[in-house]
Amino acid sequence: MAIATLHSFVYDCPDPKALAGFYAELLGWEIVKEDVDWVTIGDGGSVNMAFQLAPDYVPPVWPQVDHPQQAHLDVVVDDLVEAGKKVTALGAVKHHHQPGDEEGFVVYLDPAGHLFCLCD
Repeated sequence: MAIATLHSFVYDCPDPKALAGFYAELLGWEIVKEDVDWVTIGDGGSVNMAFQLAPDYVPPVWPQVDHPQQAHLDVVVDDLVEAGKKVTALGAVKHHHQPGDEEGFVVYLDPAGHLFCLCD
């Protein structure tokens, strides 16, 4: 039996509204709560993503262990190439380090520098 139920995955960032907009577009979700220093997006389900203001935010550096990634999202897509074009148009950047031969996933950085993977 579970001890708790996941409500939100929260990212620190320098601009909560901008990063929430990026992930809302990526996932097809909507903004469900917005304050000056906190924005939450969701799809009506039980789990949300939230973005909180961190004025001194420093993005993770991966794969270096002295400043680790801490967390990342894996999102499933139908076509890695097409999805890659769409997320870069939204402001994502393909990471210079791609483990293995990129078969099955591609690593990107969101506009605030958080890692996420497009997975097939």
